Amino acid sequence: LFVFRSFHIQTLRNFRRTMARQVTLILFTFALGQISYSVPEEMPKGSVVGNIAIDLGLDVKRLQSGKARIFAGESAEYIELSRERGVLLVKEKIDRELLCRQTTPCALHLQVILEKPMELFRITVEITDINDNSPSFKHGEKRFEISESAVTGSKFVLEKAVDLDIGRNGVKNYSLKPTDNFVLKVENEADGNKKVEMILHKPLDREKEEEISLLLKAVDGGEPQMSGTVKIYVTVLDVNDNPPVFTQSVYKATIAENSQKGTTLTTVSASDADKGINGKNSYALSTSIDSLSDTFQIKENGDVILVGEIDFERAKNYQIDIVATDSGGLSDSSKIIVDVIDVNDNDPVISIMSKSDFILEDSPYNTVIVMFSVTDPDSSNNGRVNCRINENIPFAIKTSSNGFYTLITDSELDRETVSEYNIMVTCSDGGIPSLSSSVSLTLQISDVNDNAPAFERNSYDAYIVENNTPGVSIFTVKATDADWNHNARVSYILEDTSVNGVPISSYVSVSADSGVIHAVRSFDYEQIKDFYFHIKAQDGGSPPLSSNVTIKILIRDQNDNPPQVLYPVQTGGSMVAEMVPRSADVGYLVTKVVAVDVDSGQNAWLSYKLQKATDRALFEVGLQNGEIRTIRQVTDKDAVKQRLTVIVEDNGQPSRSATVIVNVAVADSFPEVLSEFSEFPHDKEYNDNLTFYLVLALAVVSFLFITCLVVIISVKIYRWRQSRILYHSSLPVIPYYPPRYSDTLGTGTLPHVYNYEVCRTTDSRKSDCKLGRAGSHNLLIMDSSTAGTMHNNINSFFEEILTKQTNNRCQSY
Repeated sequence: LFVFRSFHIQTLRNFRRTMARQVTLILFTFALGQISYSVPEEMPKGSVVGNIAIDLGLDVKRLQSGKARIFAGESAEYIELSRERGVLLVKEKIDRELLCRQTTPCALHLQVILEKPMELFRITVEITDINDNSPSFKHGEKRFEISESAVTGSKFVLEKAVDLDIGRNGVKNYSLKPTDNFVLKVENEADGNKKVEMILHKPLDREKEEEISLLLKAVDGGEPQMSGTVKIYVTVLDVNDNPPVFTQSVYKATIAENSQKGTTLTTVSASDADKGINGKNSYALSTSIDSLSDTFQIKENGDVILVGEIDFERAKNYQIDIVATDSGGLSDSSKIIVDVIDVNDNDPVISIMSKSDFILEDSPYNTVIVMFSVTDPDSSNNGRVNCRINENIPFAIKTSSNGFYTLITDSELDRETVSEYNIMVTCSDGGIPSLSSSVSLTLQISDVNDNAPAFERNSYDAYIVENNTPGVSIFTVKATDADWNHNARVSYILEDTSVNGVPISSYVSVSADSGVIHAVRSFDYEQIKDFYFHIKAQDGGSPPLSSNVTIKILIRDQNDNPPQVLYPVQTGGSMVAEMVPRSADVGYLVTKVVAVDVDSGQNAWLSYKLQKATDRALFEVGLQNGEIRTIRQVTDKDAVKQRLTVIVEDNGQPSRSATVIVNVAVADSFPEVLSEFSEFPHDKEYNDNLTFYLVLALAVVSFLFITCLVVIISVKIYRWRQSRILYHSSLPVIPYYPPRYSDTLGTGTLPHVYNYEVCRTTDSRKSDCKLGRAGSHNLLIMDSSTAGTMHNNINSFFEEILTKQTNNRCQSY
């Protein structure tokens, strides 16, 4: 056995120059090649059909990465693809006779599909015939009854041998033995078959030989040659002079496929010149093909009827051999050619070859989504298919020859508008009535980060009352992103700006996830009334997209400041008085109380009221302007000293107030005013405060003095106990008084400070005191009552020094 491999690949660009060659069309928007292989049938499983990697110029890695696969419909059981080797292998042993019967050429049509990018290559594998079937006859024997009066040249139709092989491997020749009375006549028919007849070339004599045995042998043209035989038995009868003769050598009939059983195709007739029983003919099918005898039947009256099922897609015509035999054994043959009329009885078959479940929304035009093929076994218009998809979707079907189609994009996709498409592909044939098939495809649109977060407005105004608690929520910004998943995950970022030279992060903060704006500090309306900043909303895509929004924070005033009186000025020690002449008329302007409130709005609206007055009937205060005027004529009975208490209130909730005291002198001359106001008592409230602070200072000083005294006594006691432990002898200490100690001016002052150097050893019990030079830079002032105490303290001082000196140590005091 050998493998004959032929490979043909051409591109569309060279089509016009290579019309004489096999041409490969480029389908759709991706590569398409065509390869033809020729292999004999009955090859063992695993045999190599062809190396498509080499023949197509593809790398084996490309076959693996592209998930190369074979799409072959029913042919998939015979051929398989080895991605690792890049070769086509025989998957199952192929029997050409079972696969194609007598059809030539016999071929398998395959498609090799690759993905990323999509590529399709057409492969034709022709199955060649080998001589694996011998000629055979339907019956093992054939019997004839021939009258002895049969004339020389009479014909007797013999059964044809059937060889499932084709071409030279089919039936090539027949032979008949012995040839004493009969010879064999073989004629070639138009359909390529052979007509086999047995011719009487020597008269029969029943009396000499009543039974004649013959052997018909059929041989094919294959290597090695194979053959089949059938035995023929001839019984010689008495005289029957005339054989039957068909009225037509060939009968033609037509019948529509799927016709009901019992339908009459045609009626055949044969005439016989004999009379009586010798002129009565019988009809039979002489075909050796079982399928024909199972499909057609001929009645005694010559009617040929349908007894089985016919299908145009399986057989477009039939050739039926018939024979007419009279009672004397003479016969004649004829042929019926039956043409099957196609009926639109097959729906188009849609086969999905490759499909994408997802596609990016920014995919370019003409992106292949689905690749499919459509077949309709019907013929002519009944098999002509037209495919369409539902309307108003951004896809289109691109067609090509050989029933291949692609579904491609023909406009922009937007996942935010439509995230999923249900595509209904409907293919209809051209028959009447038309038949159609549909397949539903679901396509998900994958998101691309093509939408930036969007705020509802370009700017927002937010309000907060001053004196807020740090960390309080002010406002919430919200941005939406039309994308999906992480592309729509929005984060909020505070843009770096400054307010009056201070970073904005010292004023507010924003939550990255929720967009809630918090106050970082407590705001004071009197210092800052409003400020601006920007917040950026950024999505989680790659690269990220963002948008900004402007936030204006307006601080609302709170009534947190009382009114401040600017005039008259209040002083602690001096006294200011306004003079009113006794000749003042009604409405005389005494003075004007001037006050301000740093708050704003109604919190800064001030009103003036007279709270207390020496004579309420003499003065009044303007509610809005604070003007103090007389409300009656000043008389001599009015006191010179007039004290007015004016309260200034704002309009806040709750309101705040301030009080001012206005001293008014009712007099005509300044000396009169001085004499009266020189005896003006101090403010009682001021004196009360002063007394409180004096008492408090005295208490603090007394406490500190007692504390120091207790500490000094404790230290003295501690030192005394230490001296008693370290020193137990009664060695006398002779003090040495400085000669310059004197009572100067009776004040008991020691004007100089002396340094004494004391040394002592414990074993000699001797001590020396050395008087150092005077240090006149420090003075200690004492009174005379402490002179005796000073003397005793010096003695104790030296006694302590002598006690603490051990091991020849020396200290300077």
